[in-house]
Amino acid sequence: MEKEAITPEVVSRLVAAQFPEWARLPVTPVELDGWDNTTFRLGEDLTVRLPSADGYVPQIEKEHRWLPVLAQQLPLPIPQPLAKGTPGSGFPRPWSVYRWLPGRHATIDRVEDPTAFANDLADFLAALYEIRPAAGPEPGAHSFFRGGPLTTYDTETRATIANLCTVIDVDAATTLWEAALATTWQGAGVWIHGDVTAANLLVIDGRLSAIIDFGCSAVGDPACDLTVAWTFFFGEARDAFRNRLALDKDTWIRARGWALWKALITLEKGTRAGDVEGAIDSRRFGWRLSARRVIEELLGP
Repeated sequence: MEKEAITPEVVSRLVAAQFPEWARLPVTPVELDGWDNTTFRLGEDLTVRLPSADGYVPQIEKEHRWLPVLAQQLPLPIPQPLAKGTPGSGFPRPWSVYRWLPGRHATIDRVEDPTAFANDLADFLAALYEIRPAAGPEPGAHSFFRGGPLTTYDTETRATIANLCTVIDVDAATTLWEAALATTWQGAGVWIHGDVTAANLLVIDGRLSAIIDFGCSAVGDPACDLTVAWTFFFGEARDAFRNRLALDKDTWIRARGWALWKALITLEKGTRAGDVEGAIDSRRFGWRLSARRVIEELLGP
């Protein structure tokens, strides 16, 4: 089933067949839907997430296994799995019901104090990195290799740089990318979120209130979590975010590499669709800048 075919009617049938206690609750679209999963609100207190393709199915078991463990040790709320559904009613994959988390997706306009917001996010990530990895999953296809080495995306990144040769500074992009590849995480793996972007950060009254979507989580290198330093923060807020996290210089170099990779593929996708700034997906991610502008900042002084 394609993402576009996952409708409120499909979800209503699934819920009624498998969780009759919730059958009378209305199913409504959420403000900002994700890509890996299609999400609906179920009544006032619940949310339903359904994988939009088979490649996202392994994230379900991972979240049900590990989110309750992580939640007990973090300073802010994260998704709480309540029930795991099975294929049925025309939907071919397992799916999940979670507790609804109040708040709106972060945007620059919704954040009252960017520096305080940066500190709060840094404190959350620091707490996440302190949690004992236990038998947490290593980076792999389930996390789209977030937390793994940047070399996973070397071929794609170099090809994208070449494809954008008339749009970006190829030499500067290649230099940044190769500098990132030259570093590696030297410590033991830590728990990572895997997709720290503004669309996965909730705010209430201008303050960070919760972090959602741990589908790309794993135990590995935290560098991929730091791209938000360029895609969302700037000035004093960016400095505060960096200073609050006790991470070495090489990790920040790799973080720039991760940010470059994401901005490059976003810009290339946009240019193919006539969006020469890569702005449409950037807005979906909650970035403060278009993909092209993010690349310019990354390659600047």
